[in-house]
Amino acid sequence: MNDKFWISEQPLNIQEVVDLVTRREAGAINTFIGTVREFTKGKRTLYLEYQSYVPMAEKKLAQIGEEINEKWPDAETAIAHRIGRLDITDIAVVIAVSTPHRADSYDASRYAIERIKEIVPIWKKEHWENGEEWIGDQKEQKAYPTGHPEEEDLT
Repeated sequence: MNDKFWISEQPLNIQEVVDLVTRREAGAINTFIGTVREFTKGKRTLYLEYQSYVPMAEKKLAQIGEEINEKWPDAETAIAHRIGRLDITDIAVVIAVSTPHRADSYDASRYAIERIKEIVPIWKKEHWENGEEWIGDQKEQKAYPTGHPEEEDLT
């Protein structure tokens, strides 16, 4: 586990992530909590399974923190993402960003979740009532035709 950026097989603790960015000079702490929803595009989800290349994923989460520091120099960021089987309403990701003023914390938090979906090697398998499918690029919801991300060229 990195200090402020990590992947976990255990349930995520929101307060733990918030505590990592709490500081006296911050007037705002924005949190984003991504949860497993029951319906996606009309299909009823039973549960999700997340997999990740953990060492690279943690490096990419830290990279996102660095990118945020470049765009919002007064920001402090922490990100935790869960892998393994997640049931409906389970927390998949927690992002906390503190800044002196609220607008920057909102913007930086939104930036973080979009970048996670773009560059972090995390894959999810959606399990529905009538089937299952690996989802690769979570931003575009592109499915891998062979059914598993490790079987595709991800470069």
